[in-house]
Amino acid sequence: MDYQDTESTHNPIAIKSLASLVYGQEYTAQADLRTVYHAISGEAVYQVGSQGIDTQAVVKYAKQKGATIATWTFHQRANALKQVAQYLMERKEDFYELAKATGCTRKDAWIDIEGGIGTLYAYSSLVRRELSDETAWVEDAWIPLSKQGNFGAKHILSPKAGVAVHINAFNFPIWGMLEKIAPTLLAGVPCIVKPATEGAELTHAVVKAIHESGFLPEGSLQLICGQIYDLFDHLNPQDTVTFTGSASTGQKLRSHPHLNAYSIPFTMEADSVNSAILTEQANDESIDLFVREVFREMTSKAGQKCTAIRRAFIPAELLDTVQSRLIEKLKKVVVGDPAQEGVTMGALASVKQKYDVAAKVEQLSQDAEIVFGSHLRQDFKIQVQNAEKSACYPPTVLVCKVPAQAENIHKIEAFGPVVTLMPYTDLAQLADLVARGEGSLVASIVRNTDENIEQLLSKISPWHGRVHILDAESAKESTGHGSPLPLLVHGGPGRAGGGEELGGLRAVKHYMQRTAIQGSPNAMTQVGHSWTAGAQVFEDRVHPFKKSFDELRIGERLLTARRSVTEADLVNFGCLSGDHFYAHMDKIAAAESLFGERVAHGYFVVSAAAGLFVDAAQGPVIANYGMDNLRFVEPVKIGDTIQVELTCKQKTPKALRDPAQKPHGVVVWDIKVKNQRDELVATYDILTLVERG
Repeated sequence: MDYQDTESTHNPIAIKSLASLVYGQEYTAQADLRTVYHAISGEAVYQVGSQGIDTQAVVKYAKQKGATIATWTFHQRANALKQVAQYLMERKEDFYELAKATGCTRKDAWIDIEGGIGTLYAYSSLVRRELSDETAWVEDAWIPLSKQGNFGAKHILSPKAGVAVHINAFNFPIWGMLEKIAPTLLAGVPCIVKPATEGAELTHAVVKAIHESGFLPEGSLQLICGQIYDLFDHLNPQDTVTFTGSASTGQKLRSHPHLNAYSIPFTMEADSVNSAILTEQANDESIDLFVREVFREMTSKAGQKCTAIRRAFIPAELLDTVQSRLIEKLKKVVVGDPAQEGVTMGALASVKQKYDVAAKVEQLSQDAEIVFGSHLRQDFKIQVQNAEKSACYPPTVLVCKVPAQAENIHKIEAFGPVVTLMPYTDLAQLADLVARGEGSLVASIVRNTDENIEQLLSKISPWHGRVHILDAESAKESTGHGSPLPLLVHGGPGRAGGGEELGGLRAVKHYMQRTAIQGSPNAMTQVGHSWTAGAQVFEDRVHPFKKSFDELRIGERLLTARRSVTEADLVNFGCLSGDHFYAHMDKIAAAESLFGERVAHGYFVVSAAAGLFVDAAQGPVIANYGMDNLRFVEPVKIGDTIQVELTCKQKTPKALRDPAQKPHGVVVWDIKVKNQRDELVATYDILTLVERG
């Protein structure tokens, strides 16, 4: 089955054709071209077609050439992504110029262009900060599977030996692509991108710039402008397909027989009827916040966002108030050509899209009354030279007085500046109405500050990928209902597609294979490049803190001298720290506690351990800058004797931000503090910066 765009096919005319960027060349189709028109003037801008592309060769090129990225480390991939982001940001004005043909304002284009580039920065920073400089990802700690500790397991994430095919919607031609390829490339997997026909010029410009930058391996990013024809037939179980767009098209793609036959992962993010909820205890302030949020989602990108508010639920007694306030704000909106002074909202992506929204509004009007806007009313003027040729559509408000008896408003999405207001009487009815959307990307709950919404949240959370709680406190800095963020999951159940994108490092995992590796501690150390408890250790007469980063070996251990804990230690540490907790200082209360007697402060044990393993002389160790996974396992009592095992666990070279800095790396040390009975009393990791060379 071929993936078909929904635009009609036009005969070739004398305008530029977008070339697909595949198997190391630019391929321009000569037939079956589709024409894209300027969203404001209606003039032909470019054509798109992909007939004749050897899709099997596209896949093969990605897996042979693009697979180089799998041999890079996480930090190499992240640094390349940062360089790509810088390169694109330097050329952002070129992208803004092309965005004018889509009819959006500069503010709306900013979301797509700089928001998309910002996603590259965010993911690059996250990976460099959170992941080791390795080609694979050791996901968890040692899982013991035997009594003596000679057999256990870890989970390893490795780059899939395939390609990710990303099929994107028209509303965010840059952001939609970049938010998908960022985690894919960071996972070490090459990409094939297929943008929607409208907006493809922007996607093409960005991909071409990325190729010109030279920061990514050849074949790691290819672009097909047009249809994908039989591309799916050449994929295998190591490949992944993602889709953003309409639920109907997504369902057709998901049911492709080849994808099903080979269990090829298909992630879908579909448009949904997202909700905004004004709580029952709403006051004047929260009403204004609610109206502002609905207004913003209607007018931002002319309502062409998969996260835009489509259904607004309002306490029945406040419906008229909300309706009048929203309409008053919408009356001030100036729709038209963003090039004209005073225009505050641009056009939809195409005339076809305008007609589609108009048709959907008519369907919605079977359940609700149009109270403002739409093509049926004449109370809204559009400031554009030729309204018929433009894709401008006015903000439209409908009111459904009996939402429990309606169907269309809960199922049909008009993908434009359209919202339906509806009343509810109590929490039970509200939860039922929200659930009738059958799964959405996001819902906003607008409440009074400190109002308890736990019950409402528990009822609607299963139907949403994200819930945005807005009140006077969060409104000061909130990024808004409709803003997917790199660190948060973007996706939703049911009608929203049932998939996930973004979500921080979760997104990188989508393109990696999780494998449970079983074996001995030595095998786990070798596989994960990180020392595992029970693995071989090495001891040297030279203190490890006297060794440079390059001289240290994974598994190098120091067994320290011993120290007996005295009553004076507890008293002195309590006075120094100000921690006079009864279990440390009150003999009578401590005797009545579960310890039965006074015990040392946990942080005294950590401090005393440092005193045992640190080498005081100046040397290659620059600083201790972190401690992870601290656990106090057994109490240390007066008279106990402690000893420390310090083991070099992991080494990660650091990229230098300043050429004047000395080369250095991060060393993770495994710390085990034991008592005289060889019982573990405390365990943790410390991180040190150590000079190289």
